[in-house]
Amino acid sequence: MIKEIKIDDIKYLFKKRNIDVNKGDFGKVGILGGSIKYSGAIKLANLSLASLRSGCGLVKVIVPKLIATSLIPNILEQTIYPYETLEDIKNAIKDLDTLAIGMGWDNADNHLEIIDYILKNYKGKLIIDADGLNILVNHLDLLKGSKAKIVLTPHLKEFSRLTNLNINKIEDDKFNLALNFAKENNVILVLKGHQNIVTDGIKIYLCECGTPGMATSGSGDVLSGILAGMLAYNDYNLITISASIMLNGLAGEIAEKNSTDISMLASDTINNISTAIKKIRNENVSPFKDI
Repeated sequence: MIKEIKIDDIKYLFKKRNIDVNKGDFGKVGILGGSIKYSGAIKLANLSLASLRSGCGLVKVIVPKLIATSLIPNILEQTIYPYETLEDIKNAIKDLDTLAIGMGWDNADNHLEIIDYILKNYKGKLIIDADGLNILVNHLDLLKGSKAKIVLTPHLKEFSRLTNLNINKIEDDKFNLALNFAKENNVILVLKGHQNIVTDGIKIYLCECGTPGMATSGSGDVLSGILAGMLAYNDYNLITISASIMLNGLAGEIAEKNSTDISMLASDTINNISTAIKKIRNENVSPFKDI
C-alpha cells in the first residue's frame, strides 16, 4: 500500500498541550556524534536544538571529551555529556527515550563497537544517520536482532552504499527496494529526497515536501533532530516519522520564502519550526500550496 501523506493526516500530533504538563512528559533525547576529525559543533548544536523546537522535554548531547569544549559556546538549553569510554556511553543512554547517532563521526574502529553495543542493548527509539549509516555498510546483520526501534535515514548515495546497488537501479525501482530493505532489516526506512519514502516493510508513506534551498550543509542533521524530538513523546510508527518529515519540509519552505533558495541555511529551517507548527494547527488543507 502506498499513501501520500497530507497535513490533515498529521495534524492531531500537534495539538495544544495541557496547562499542567512538565518537561518530563515529553521525553529525553540523546544526540551521539562528533569526533576529533569532524567535531561539527554547530551541526550538533543545531541538531539538538531542532529536537527541542519539535517538542521534546530534554536533550543530552553526547560527544567525545576532547571536543566537548568546542561545543559549549553553542549549547544553551541542551546539556553536554562528554565521553571517553564505552562505559561512559552506556551510562549516558540508559534513560533516554530516543537516541540519534552518527552525525559528525568518522569510521574509527570504536564507532563500530559503539553501534554494535547500542544495537544489542538499547531498547528505545534509535535514529541512525550520516556516518552511522556508513559504518553499517557490510554490517547490516547487526540490525536484525536489535532490541531498539530503528529508523534509518539515508539519501540515495547512502542507500546505494548500504545496498551495493547503483543509484540508477535504485531510482528505477525505489519503492520496492525501500520496502524490501525495511522488511529484511526490521527497520523503518526513510529514503530521503523531494519525494521522501517512509516504509516499515509493509506499507509505504510518501511525503512530498521541501525546497531547493534545503540542499545545503546541515539539512539532514535538522531532519534527524526533528525525528528524535518527535519520537521522544510520540509512538514509533510511520505517521510520527512522516509528521517529522512534513514539519521539516514546511519549515524549510517558510525559511526559503524569507531567505531565498540561494541564501537559506539549515539554521533557517530550525528557526521556522514554530511557524510551521502554527501552520499545521491552523490550516484545514495542506499549507504547502500557499505559504
